[in-house]
Amino acid sequence: MTLIDELVQVGDHPLPRTRRFRRSTVPRAFGRRAELGLSEGRESQKVRHREISYRRILALADVIAVAVALLGLVVLFPKAVFNPGMLVILPFVVIVAKVFGVYERDELVLKKTTLDEAPVLMQIAGLTTLILWLTHDGLSVWSLEGVEVVWTWTAMFGALFVARASSRRLAAAISSVERCLVVGDMDAIETVARKLSTSRVNAKVIAGLPVSERRPTLEEDAFREMVRHHAIERVIIAPVSTDAADTLELIRLVKAVGVRVSLLPRLLEVVGSSVEFDNVGGLTMLGVRRFGLPRSSRLAKRAFDLVGSTLGLIAIAPLFAAIVVAIRLDSRGPVFFRQTRVGREGRHFEIFKFRSMCLDAEDRKAALLHLNESSGLFKISNDPRITRVGRLLRKTSLDELPQLINVWRGDMSLVGPRPLVVDEDAQVAGFDRGRLALTPGMTGHWQILGSARIPMEEMVGIDYLYVANWSLWTDVKILVRTVPYILSRRGL
Repeated sequence: MTLIDELVQVGDHPLPRTRRFRRSTVPRAFGRRAELGLSEGRESQKVRHREISYRRILALADVIAVAVALLGLVVLFPKAVFNPGMLVILPFVVIVAKVFGVYERDELVLKKTTLDEAPVLMQIAGLTTLILWLTHDGLSVWSLEGVEVVWTWTAMFGALFVARASSRRLAAAISSVERCLVVGDMDAIETVARKLSTSRVNAKVIAGLPVSERRPTLEEDAFREMVRHHAIERVIIAPVSTDAADTLELIRLVKAVGVRVSLLPRLLEVVGSSVEFDNVGGLTMLGVRRFGLPRSSRLAKRAFDLVGSTLGLIAIAPLFAAIVVAIRLDSRGPVFFRQTRVGREGRHFEIFKFRSMCLDAEDRKAALLHLNESSGLFKISNDPRITRVGRLLRKTSLDELPQLINVWRGDMSLVGPRPLVVDEDAQVAGFDRGRLALTPGMTGHWQILGSARIPMEEMVGIDYLYVANWSLWTDVKILVRTVPYILSRRGL
């Protein structure tokens, strides 16, 4: 074991520098079970209470959701006959959800999102509908066929989704902020603290404990005292040692204290999260998918883009025309702004946007460089070159709508890496250029995370991991998350 040299202030709470602690063995009260990380101290009571509350709130939400779906079944379809026996389906849903593990996930993660578990909720709703169909005679429900089955499945899925999303908001509102301690090098501590402060999670980094490759572990008694004294509920470990034994020692130590553990694996910065666990004779290996998309996936993504862009252009046609008139009346110049961007495999294309700046905007750029607020990209909050109509278009992201034409033409995708201008693309080097393996998108991870606040070097890394882990469901989730992002105007 090594020594804790310093406790670093990260949050708003003043934390004293610590004295140097002597080496010590695992406290006798914990014994062998503490060495194996199997015991929990008194400090875990608050954590356990929070976990139980979350599970109960989610279970109650599931019961209410299914009850609402059954009520709609009886009210909307005249042939439906209510029978108290139908209510046996309510505990069945809780049991099925428990089997699928949707109650335990929240205690493992910081970002408690309902959208990520939507496929599982669809399966739970489908299985519940199947049971209802198989037992309809005993429950005095009319024979579920055709549209009734589809409606029941859809209504139950929608009710589960809305109820769970609402219950998580309620739980976050009534729960205190989760207090986190980061163990890692200074860069990791600062990065995690920054991410948690800018993300919509009910957690905050209170402090950080620095470790280095020379001293990759912590002294047990000192660590336990810090967790107790500062009421830490989760420890985030950012390993600095290449020795797996050192990381395992940290995890065991944290588990022995009785708080939640999150691991920041550096391996995923390269391979991404789309891996398959393979067990060969007790040896665990990770199967890493090949980089880029196979032909079938490219066709599926292109079909999704064609359908989405076509329907989008038809739906927004009246709004499109109104914006054209507004731009014409507001200022002189063309309606569309065209700019050369770098697309898939480095090919150049012209991106379309509604013009939101004055005609001499590019000529005035050099004089405004000192006001740039981003690293690698050119961003100014109150850009003097923006027109009156242009400012409204940017606030609502309506200036991006003509990019649906780019999507329809195949230059862009609905979701993908950010399309960079030529001089920005020239700054991207190394494996980050793998982001060009996919067609750039109208939106992406960079958009919903707040493109104006993410440095370029971090953004291209996010794009690289998007390419490495692409799936059609990922695109759907990003599109859904883009809507509240635009409505809340968090990109400004």
